[in-house]
Amino acid sequence: MSQSAVEKFVDLVIKSDSPYQNIDRIYVTNLIFRLIGDGLGDPTKNESPVDLANELVELAIQHGKISDSITNREILEDQLMDLLTPIPSKVNALFWDKYQQSPEKATDYFYQLSQNNDYIKTRAIAKNISYKAATDYGDLEITINLSKPEKDPKAIAAAGKKKATGYPVGPLAIENEGYLGRLGYPARSNHRVIRMMIGGQPWGFQYSPYAYFGEHAIFLNQKHVPMKINQQTFVNLTDIIKQLPHYFVGSNADLPIVGGSLLAQDHYQGGRHQFPMMKAGIDRSIDLGVDGLKAGIVKWPMATIRLQSADANQVIVAATKIANTWKNYSDESVDIRAYTDGERHHTVTPIAYKSGDQFTLDVVLRDNQTSVEYPDGIFHPHKDVQHIKKENIGLIEVMGRAVLPARLKTEMKEVEKYLLNQPNQMAAYHKAWADDLKQRYEFKSENVEKIVDKEIGLVFARVLEDAGVYKWNEKGQAAFDKFIQALK
Repeated sequence: MSQSAVEKFVDLVIKSDSPYQNIDRIYVTNLIFRLIGDGLGDPTKNESPVDLANELVELAIQHGKISDSITNREILEDQLMDLLTPIPSKVNALFWDKYQQSPEKATDYFYQLSQNNDYIKTRAIAKNISYKAATDYGDLEITINLSKPEKDPKAIAAAGKKKATGYPVGPLAIENEGYLGRLGYPARSNHRVIRMMIGGQPWGFQYSPYAYFGEHAIFLNQKHVPMKINQQTFVNLTDIIKQLPHYFVGSNADLPIVGGSLLAQDHYQGGRHQFPMMKAGIDRSIDLGVDGLKAGIVKWPMATIRLQSADANQVIVAATKIANTWKNYSDESVDIRAYTDGERHHTVTPIAYKSGDQFTLDVVLRDNQTSVEYPDGIFHPHKDVQHIKKENIGLIEVMGRAVLPARLKTEMKEVEKYLLNQPNQMAAYHKAWADDLKQRYEFKSENVEKIVDKEIGLVFARVLEDAGVYKWNEKGQAAFDKFIQALK
């Protein structure tokens, strides 16, 4: 006899690592009724936790327990998934038990749990468009991000009226673990955080709900302090890869324009992915005066110095020297100014990972100046490429993975129609680019999509070149060498 969604969901809760056992079956059933209203509902063929939870949400709407809105649905679904999820102390105990076998086993467990309980939105992520594009710097990774949730119109309307509670202090605060959610703030009932010590301080480790790459992890300082790039940053990054050597970890820059979107909370991003920058070779070796350290300038559109040593301390010393020197370094011949009117413009984007037994730290030089000619940023995507990408170039894109806006999915279809001389509604800001493509290619229905994809990849390479403080020309590389001399 077929079971209802309630009965099947209770079975899943009992079989999971949740605190509930078979003797708790009636109690768990009543817990679910508290959330969705009384009544088992009709038999169902669904088996997966997400499908069953969606059915239970529909029952809650039918029973009048919640009104039908995006926010209410998300909050209730996460409350139901929370029943399947071990409490934080058990998740942490299981993680560190498995860690004794290997770091991979520990992260495999936590990653699987975070997918099974729908904290990581695997179905939404699967909608993203992703492909590789050949460029002078190797194959770049192009993604069009379609996974971010739809905005709740009620949340948008309420945002201006509702007084902020200040709790949690932000989306990366440790206090989000188990938070119910509200209009304009995400539901996190099923969210779990692994506690770990990093650089001698308590941090948390979690996954990103809308991952941009494999096992997209976030490491967050349990203290609510702003992001800062200094020697402690390099200590922390190398400490993380000592503990999780199969992951990379990096930090966004700590200044606006070149930094991430959440500068108010100290955090890093990491995961299990080899980015194009990591595959890029060394153009020329350099000597930073640190015994046992290999260093070189990476053949990459953004000015990158690669540091490698079996001794993490050597990498930390060299990275600190680079960051401190760059902070106060100017070379007006190539528009590089450390300060204007007392405002600091220089910082770095550091990325750490293991290469065999070597600690590797890629240090990317960043400059956030603006000018009359480039009001969005001198080292920011320039106007002629902003029809594809105008947002900040953060950590993920620095490493060669484009996170492009969802609008491009439909906009590129209209561009393709234009290139084929078909009726279209192409956005005006794509016209100059599309006209240039028409001059260079003979378009047919069977090749247009492939060519457009390729050309988007070339635009992204140009975006990275715009963001690079030292250009790949004679003048730019001579200026880069001049900076290297200043490190000695």
